[in-house]
Amino acid sequence: MNKETSKFDKVLNVSPFLGNVNHTPDASKDVVRNSKDISMPFADLTGNYQRNKGIPSKSFKDSKVYIVGSGIAGLSAAYYFIRDGHFLGKNIIFLDKLSVAGGSLDGAGNANDGYIIRGGREMEMTYENLWDIFQDIPALELPAPYSVLDEYRLLNDNDPNYSKARLIHNKGVVKDFSKFGLEKKDQLAIVKLLLKKKEDLDDLTIEDYFSKSFLQSNFWFLWRTMFAFENWHSLLECKLYMHRFLHTIDGMKDLSCLIFPKYNQYDTFVKPLTEHLKSKGVKIQFDTLVKDLDIQINSEGKIVKGIITKQNNKEVVIPVTKNDYVIVTTGSMTEDTSYGTNTKPAIAGLDNNESGESAGWELWKNLAAKSSVFGRPEKFCSSIEKSAWQSATLTCRPSDLTEKFKEYCVNDPYSGKTATGGIVTITDSNWLMSFTINRQPHYPTQPDDILVVWVYALYIDKPGNYVQKTMTQCTGNEILSELCYHLDLENQLENVIENTIVRTAFMPYITSMFLPRATGDRPEIVPEGCKNLGLVGQFVETKNDVVFTVESSVRTARTAVYKLLNSNKQVPDIAGTQYDIRQLLKATKALNDNMPFPGESILRKVLKNTYFEHILPNNDQTEEHHESFISEQFGKLQEWAKSL
Repeated sequence: MNKETSKFDKVLNVSPFLGNVNHTPDASKDVVRNSKDISMPFADLTGNYQRNKGIPSKSFKDSKVYIVGSGIAGLSAAYYFIRDGHFLGKNIIFLDKLSVAGGSLDGAGNANDGYIIRGGREMEMTYENLWDIFQDIPALELPAPYSVLDEYRLLNDNDPNYSKARLIHNKGVVKDFSKFGLEKKDQLAIVKLLLKKKEDLDDLTIEDYFSKSFLQSNFWFLWRTMFAFENWHSLLECKLYMHRFLHTIDGMKDLSCLIFPKYNQYDTFVKPLTEHLKSKGVKIQFDTLVKDLDIQINSEGKIVKGIITKQNNKEVVIPVTKNDYVIVTTGSMTEDTSYGTNTKPAIAGLDNNESGESAGWELWKNLAAKSSVFGRPEKFCSSIEKSAWQSATLTCRPSDLTEKFKEYCVNDPYSGKTATGGIVTITDSNWLMSFTINRQPHYPTQPDDILVVWVYALYIDKPGNYVQKTMTQCTGNEILSELCYHLDLENQLENVIENTIVRTAFMPYITSMFLPRATGDRPEIVPEGCKNLGLVGQFVETKNDVVFTVESSVRTARTAVYKLLNSNKQVPDIAGTQYDIRQLLKATKALNDNMPFPGESILRKVLKNTYFEHILPNNDQTEEHHESFISEQFGKLQEWAKSL
């Protein structure tokens, strides 16, 4: 090994485990057991035991790392190369066609011109890879030695999230969202989906499987608007989401399962992580378009020999040695975003004949042309009508609209505390429009009298209820008018428009990773045969994790680093809450709108006054009058036994 580990050579030199680590254990397939043949933790074990510092198999002091794209996946890869690969920061170079880091994690603008956030991020406590990084990144505002995670905890521990107006209708009236309203057959369909093998769901859509009653239920309104699912999206991805977030189902109605940052996603995550990496010597080279990779493919494998870039309108080839590493973000969910203003619509002219031709997809397409191991990018960038939606950011000075917003907030929106607690969905909106007000200020320099509000819709190709245009045809003022109609403010439009700046964003690929897929459509993070190339982001295989989260981007980065360096560390599988009997029982009862589930009364009788009684969900007094059929039969069986 090296002098750092010389005192351990007697063990390491004869170890059958060293250099033979499964970097991505699969909790959905691995049997949990203890054995002399197993030295690593269980697949989904998380916590401090996974915080060991990786010992590199060799010295990488002369190796360079080129990272294409400075989104959260690329930034995370740089972090893991330094922390667990022991790379020198000065040898890590980002190549990005943009002029600012962060990729899809954006947050820009000002109070005079209007703020802009293309999308929001719903965060959750079990994002183990994300928190693994940010417990070490210096805090944005707290002094040393506090971290971003410390700030996050300080805020959410003392200002818990929840919503009092998750659904509204009838021109702004809060709708009863206390029940999911799932029929028994639809509850059973969810259970059957959880039991299905992932391999059996290739290319199936949600509407291929679920009934009309399911797709019209409160549950689906809550689920689809929270996660941005459409009926034609991947059934496999929907299944993965149900496994991943099973423990949150009882908190989905009021969004008490979520945790939000103080500021927008750029200032919360991108800025502190970027500053940390720069302090380590990492270089970020902007305005550099990577068009292709020169890959040597032979019987020994696939080795990147050069990076073909475009800089200052000239082709520049960056040489890569066999000791160097290349990380590429494949595809882009925010590529080809077009923007609009109060008086100008965002241009939504892209169609399937010209889709996937821009830089964010070109590199992946060029890689796929070299070998099938690089996946099928066309599967994700060729159905604009099924992957696009539009958002709008409202910069609001005091008006009738800001007064109306207060009705849907759990605290005064100007207080700095939780406001709407997540999205408020207008269920009778032709566009299926939602809006949210996060903690204010949403930007560190935002004036005290300004509210920043985010709006998005899923049915952007339908005429509005008030504005007889599709959302994509609308100016910012027209989108604002449609929102005001649903809040019963159409008579106050002049006042609202005068005091609201609207910046819109049309994103043709924003849910492209949700499109139906089959095995092989997404490449492995380190494709077969690749020696110095890793792929990261939202369009690579992650076994059991889901897309459209910051956590999954970080997971792909961590996996790429560990696999390429053959690290003696694992990336834990998603949190094992789906195998926790407490979570399963809680979710079962929540899906049944807190009515007793089959067999519940039997379990209560068996576990009553035992150590395990508490694993059962709370039994509201109102449920005492709703004994299940199985419980009744159990009582009759007891009487029959006594008579014998």
